[in-house]
Amino acid sequence: MDANHLSKRLATVAQYVPDGARLADIGSDHAYLPAALLIQKRIRYAVAGEVAKGPFENEQKEIQRLGFQKQLIPRLADGMAAVHPDDQINVVTIAGMGGSLIARILDEGQAQLAGVQRLILQPNVGEHQVRKWLMNHQYQIMAEQMLAEDGHVYEVIVAEPTVCPVRYGAKELLFGPFLLEKPTPIFITKWQQELERCQNAVNQMHQAATVPVERLQRMQQKINLIKEVLSHDDGN
Repeated sequence: MDANHLSKRLATVAQYVPDGARLADIGSDHAYLPAALLIQKRIRYAVAGEVAKGPFENEQKEIQRLGFQKQLIPRLADGMAAVHPDDQINVVTIAGMGGSLIARILDEGQAQLAGVQRLILQPNVGEHQVRKWLMNHQYQIMAEQMLAEDGHVYEVIVAEPTVCPVRYGAKELLFGPFLLEKPTPIFITKWQQELERCQNAVNQMHQAATVPVERLQRMQQKINLIKEVLSHDDGN
């Protein structure tokens, strides 16, 4: 993979970046995503943020190789601290991290999110934590997409700030409001596998010397939700 040949996962994230955006890509690694968008002339300016020195140096090399030093700024910083007021960022992408980490980055970076009009988030796990943060901070989910690549299933969540209160139920937080509307074969397979994993976990909990009652209850609630969604899909 390079800036001219994005992975399916990053290409899916890229398709939700509006033309002419001023982008901050947090956790950018080699800066492939913003570099690809600049090559395609789809964005005007980008910041590639990295918290680790090694990936930050990779960004610098890639940017220099492509000659994008004026349009693509690498920053060694934790999360949204990579964004400065002069950048005038209006779109943020965060891809390839756990949902809890994405939620933390957004939470700690609320000051830098002030002028941002769109978030494009791709958690590797813990998608419900991302959706919960968005709901609690008045961001409305505008689109979602699920894809499979190299044996992994990924979800892309697109959200925009709103002045109206946002409310998602337990099912929408877990499965995604848009993904629930039109379950794809990938969606069904993912949740069938998750159901099996949860059932195995419950069986192990029952066999424990001390049964973790609260954890067992949470897991059983999740199992019930998955069964409900999968049975509804079968009914269609």
